[in-house]
Amino acid sequence: SLASTAITCFTRGLDLRKGTEDVLCPANCPLWQFYVFGDGVYASLSSVCGAAIHSGVITNTGGAVRVQTLPGQENYPAVNANGIQSQVLSRWASSFSVTAGAKNTALEAVGRSVSTARPSTGKRPKKTVDKKAGNKDCKADIAFLIDGSYNIGQRRFNLQKNFVGKVAVMLGIGTEGPHVGVVQASEHPKIEFYLKNFTAAKEVLFAIKELGFRGGNSNTGKALKYTAQKFFSLENGARKGIPKIIVVFLDGWPSDDLEEAGIVAREFGVNVFIVSVAKPTTEELGMVQDIGFVDKAVCRNNGFFSYQMPTWFGTTKYVKPLVQKLCSHEQMLCSKTCYNSVNIGFLIDGSSSVGESNFRLVLEFVSNVAKAFEISDIGSKVAAVQFTYDQRTEFGFTDHVSKDKVLAAIRNIRYMSGGTATGDAISFTTRNVFGPVRDGPNKNFLVVLTDGQSYDDVRGPAAAAQKAGITVFSVGVAWAPLDDLKDMASEPRESHTFFTREFTGLEQMVPDIIRGICRDFLESKQ
Repeated sequence: SLASTAITCFTRGLDLRKGTEDVLCPANCPLWQFYVFGDGVYASLSSVCGAAIHSGVITNTGGAVRVQTLPGQENYPAVNANGIQSQVLSRWASSFSVTAGAKNTALEAVGRSVSTARPSTGKRPKKTVDKKAGNKDCKADIAFLIDGSYNIGQRRFNLQKNFVGKVAVMLGIGTEGPHVGVVQASEHPKIEFYLKNFTAAKEVLFAIKELGFRGGNSNTGKALKYTAQKFFSLENGARKGIPKIIVVFLDGWPSDDLEEAGIVAREFGVNVFIVSVAKPTTEELGMVQDIGFVDKAVCRNNGFFSYQMPTWFGTTKYVKPLVQKLCSHEQMLCSKTCYNSVNIGFLIDGSSSVGESNFRLVLEFVSNVAKAFEISDIGSKVAAVQFTYDQRTEFGFTDHVSKDKVLAAIRNIRYMSGGTATGDAISFTTRNVFGPVRDGPNKNFLVVLTDGQSYDDVRGPAAAAQKAGITVFSVGVAWAPLDDLKDMASEPRESHTFFTREFTGLEQMVPDIIRGICRDFLESKQ
């Protein structure tokens, strides 16, 4: 059978490259987070696994799906099925359908061999799993932050090492699977080994066995902050686009404060889990600086990121549930992805040559690009400026912090009509719209939409925008001169310049703009 590709809950039809592709959907995708457009035939903007559940091909336990690319169409309907409400889309450039996929033995074997870490009794048939590659379904770069303080003591420290070793084995470490490293927290943090040091479970197990107990205060906050800042650099083996995770093991309670470290970790896009063992008893609570230390350090205080074990004895049954959490790619809410870590400003030409009905098509284009991103107060943000000879900020980055509000604000933009001064408009947007967010954590993008020759110079203002850290995409329609478009666009210009003769052609460009933003985000990202 064809090899299946493991995808995430959020992989969309337009992210797949082949005409027919066999994919494997993970289990337990959060149904309410799916974006699905249509019924039976889905717009390629839709989540593949969402469409497969919606159409009844799989359930929420995941499974194999065959995706067939189809041409675009008009009027994708909204239908509620199998717990998912699909949405209406008036037009999209391409579609797909889903059917039950071929069962792929190799991938299933990975799933099985990882989930049952019992020693082989020799009865089981040999598995055809690529051991070196590891579990490709579990994409994670993980730092185990182990407790090396006097709180835990030498004996429990050894039990902790055994537990971490079991977790490491069950994760399915490999070149294309999870990578792990270990940091020991005590008086001062010490990185014991990095992500890049080992890519085989055997080597990792050996390295864990060799760890020596350091002793000292349990300065977990200090160690967490240090790990978030120093551990995940590219030169230390962190991989682009793969979730960064710190699993903090805490015996008892920390000697220092975790709150600031938790904030730093979130700023760095790191997902913090806390495994607390032997929680403080009622008598001991008086010695704890901050009773809510777990809630302040974890990625999100939603129950998913905290994990409790009563003691270090008999911990085997806790291994698998922890591994399942660490491999739940789509639950890693603190990861920075292009979808949740960008600011996109749209600079919209409102000159008289556009006309009211074409202006609506421009707004539809803007909506469809914005729709693909996770817009929230801590996620991506969108702003829009309309220009003629004058400029009008329709809304800034902090005016609307939910996707629904942004889409409503785009729909409400009124057409100005007038001349075309694109250069001035770029300067205005750089200063007034991007200025206030210049030092924020998100990467900045400007999409300039114009249908004609500018009356002023565009090259200077575009160069200044790029110098201010803004990546510029230029989208031209009808009479927009190619030289102007290229002069405005970021390097490499070919991949940042788009042109269509007709306004109806804007629709086809949506996936390319989204992909371009994600590509630039990944290339720029630490």
